[in-house]
Amino acid sequence: MPNKLEHGDTIGIISPSSPVAAYCPIRFKRSVKELQRLGFNIKIGKNALNKLGHLAGSVKERAFDFNQMVKDPKVKMIISTIGGYNSNQLIEHIDFQQIVENPKIILGYSDFTSLLLAINTKTGLTTYMGPSLLPQFGEYGGIDPFTFYWFNKMICSGDLNGKLLPSSRWTEEFLLWDKEDIRPKKYKINPGYLTIKEGVAEGKVISGNMGAMLSLAGTQYFPDFKDKILFLEDDPEETPGSIDRYLTQFRHLEVYNKITGLVIGRFHSNVGFSDDYPLSEIIIKATEGFNFPIIINADFGHTDPMATIPNGINAKLISSRGNSKIKFIN
Repeated sequence: MPNKLEHGDTIGIISPSSPVAAYCPIRFKRSVKELQRLGFNIKIGKNALNKLGHLAGSVKERAFDFNQMVKDPKVKMIISTIGGYNSNQLIEHIDFQQIVENPKIILGYSDFTSLLLAINTKTGLTTYMGPSLLPQFGEYGGIDPFTFYWFNKMICSGDLNGKLLPSSRWTEEFLLWDKEDIRPKKYKINPGYLTIKEGVAEGKVISGNMGAMLSLAGTQYFPDFKDKILFLEDDPEETPGSIDRYLTQFRHLEVYNKITGLVIGRFHSNVGFSDDYPLSEIIIKATEGFNFPIIINADFGHTDPMATIPNGINAKLISSRGNSKIKFIN
């Protein structure tokens, strides 16, 4: 278990996949200033602002930044600027033994979860699915209070116990970075969790982006799902068909034979689930024949706010109509 992050500690910033940070300098600077306002020192990776097509530099450049942050004794946490595609390219270029000898808090979501899952699988160290630099710390007016609460609780306080209650409000509004993001986003009332299948589950947490997680299938980095509670999220660019395909692939990989419960993060409306075949029906079909509890619309994924979810800690899921609960237990 990495040590908790304290005021005055150094956070290392890397871009393991997308080059968006290079195209949004105002948002990037604002994100860095927010972390500094919260009391942290910042180290920016040498290649964090590179761009090479859809990537923030070559594989070697991106892996170099990650490895340098791992080796630097002053860096206590590594955070990704944003998601994107192809963080999994870095996996074969990182030294897992070096990570074990120099444990860090490693934080991010979306595409970066392929790396988080590989590290957790190979080392057993806790990794954290949670806010990334640009989307959350770069918000106009600062990080959302709910997002900060869970970041502070899990990362700074090191308190891995507690109930993950639904946020009171949420937003999916996107304001074009460096042009339109000059006001707070508009929020909606959060109706809370939606129960798909009732029941009670206990197990260790495994969390990640569906596509990123499935990119590890068939490799030594794919997680062991036995007796796990699975937390899944995915992008606004996905479609009902692609989500259906991913959830079916988990079935074919016999993941549902092993897990004790399933929690799905809130999807952006751009995914476009239809009224006649909504997400709930897609999930019911994919998990047909299995009786583990399932809830959806939890506070993580590609909407805000989001909780910080530690891979590898114990959790309890109670799924019941109108009263579902998620409890982390360390």
